[in-house]
Amino acid sequence: MTARAVDELVEALGIEVDPELLVLALTHRSFAHEAGGIPTNERLEFLGDSVLGVIVTEHLYRTHPDRAEGDLAKMRAATVSQRALSVVAREMGLGEYLLLGRGEQTTGGHDKDSILCDTLEAVIGAVYLCHGLEPTRAFVERIVGGRLTDAAGLGAGLDWKTSVQELAAERGLGAPEYRIEATGPDHQRHFTSTLMLGDQSWGVGEGSAKKIAEQRAAEQAYRALEEGTASDDVPHEA
Repeated sequence: MTARAVDELVEALGIEVDPELLVLALTHRSFAHEAGGIPTNERLEFLGDSVLGVIVTEHLYRTHPDRAEGDLAKMRAATVSQRALSVVAREMGLGEYLLLGRGEQTTGGHDKDSILCDTLEAVIGAVYLCHGLEPTRAFVERIVGGRLTDAAGLGAGLDWKTSVQELAAERGLGAPEYRIEATGPDHQRHFTSTLMLGDQSWGVGEGSAKKIAEQRAAEQAYRALEEGTASDDVPHEA
């Protein structure tokens, strides 16, 4: 990675980061393996995930004093989910700077939700090591602030799986069952989830991860339950 690329990314981040730490944060295990077993970003990701969780949790606790613990947990999950963080990473252009092995490059690794999310957490870990908690708090609140604001008004969309489970229970329909189908090679799996209540399908969702597919199926099922129309009776959404 060139010094110019590092400078460009630092400018995009809006905060100084030690160049060596920043390159480490961008180093996916596929690249590290091909480079002879150099360190990967996984330890920084572990750190950044914890730091992010503390900052988001405290922010929600302080800004929503009247919300119950369950609501706060859902709001946090919506803010730090793989899907949400990958969107933030794309907005920052993080995918352009990833250090990936040849296999990941050829299969679109620069735009995979899982890799973008993990890398963003690693960058947060690097920022924390360079600056400590308070500057990292300002950085995190700046990059995910919009998600924190949006989370307060998401309602059922904070956690579609929990919301549809609660709605199904209210209507005496039993617990949802998710039937998963996976296609594609191991490095590029595609999942389809069908939400069943009894012997009837109420929602179908697809995604690059099982959790994403299940959440999309749950969202469709929740809306179908509210409308009283099972997905067996309407076209399935991709």
